[in-house]
Amino acid sequence: MNAIVQKASRKGRLSALANPARFLALVRVTWPGLALATIVAFTIGLYLTFSVPDDYQQGRTVRIMFIHVPAVWMAMGAYMVMVSAALGVLVWRHPLADVAARAAAPIGAAFTFLGLATGSIWGRPMWGSWWEWDARLTSFLVLLIIYLGLIALWRAIEEPARSARMAAIVILVGALNIPIIKFSVDWFTTLHQSASVLRLDGPTMPPVFLTPLLVMGLAYLLFFLTLHLLAMRNEVIRRQIRTGQRKAAQAARTEQIARGKKQ
Repeated sequence: MNAIVQKASRKGRLSALANPARFLALVRVTWPGLALATIVAFTIGLYLTFSVPDDYQQGRTVRIMFIHVPAVWMAMGAYMVMVSAALGVLVWRHPLADVAARAAAPIGAAFTFLGLATGSIWGRPMWGSWWEWDARLTSFLVLLIIYLGLIALWRAIEEPARSARMAAIVILVGALNIPIIKFSVDWFTTLHQSASVLRLDGPTMPPVFLTPLLVMGLAYLLFFLTLHLLAMRNEVIRRQIRTGQRKAAQAARTEQIARGKKQ
């Protein structure tokens, strides 16, 4: 009985957020605090980043890791947000699910591009090449292509319900690429080293490098949450304006038809 009550309570909270006015009010209250926390986290993270000693193998280029790795984490994290939103579209039919997916796609694409760019900058002195058709690099490039394809799909189909369903299906199919990115270093012969942070037996990275990396990871996460909420707010407002314009146009046509009948 308690489980049923709790389930109903959670469903009620989700239904409450489906109300655009309540969601906009939540964003209005939440985003300033998230933005402030983002600034604080980035300030601390960047200070720690430039305070770490040079690595005995990578030298000063090790500092690129604190920009590159969190960008890769958030590129995949943003896509998993879109996967949850896609399930919300197809299974739960939550009104804000498509809004969440649309808002996350450009942000995820930006993180993916940043990950590719910083990885390329790091790879030039370390590998002697700006780009290698490495399994992880290639699968991560595929992620960027998926992001861009989804953005194009949403813009190509004007009917919101149809574009939401089609995009949700593509998102779920594209989710197969996420484990390929994650486990490519284990499944294939790659230039990348194996995981040193997200491991079942715990991180193997020295604390002097692990601490700033985790702080920067937190900063990236807060940055994503801030941008995502603001992007969702803008999308909700855009839809409200479009709905208002359609209603106004329909009312004008109805009035014009009525006047024609009177004449």
